[in-house]
Amino acid sequence: MDPEKMIDSLFNELNQALRALAKAKTIEEKEAYSRIVKNLSESAGVFFNAISDMMMHSPPDEEDDED
Repeated sequence: MDPEKMIDSLFNELNQALRALAKAKTIEEKEAYSRIVKNLSESAGVFFNAISDMMMHSPPDEEDDED
């Protein structure tokens, strides 16, 4: 799957969960949605860490050497 589509999907789900959390009335609903938000946030963190690691270990662009 395209990484851009994955991150868009992830943030759409996170946005929906946050909206549902804001509308939740019972403590059980709030707890369930807060866990969903936490899990989605952690997933986003893992995704960004992986991207960061790939960028740090990739060779420098040739354009950077020309300056």
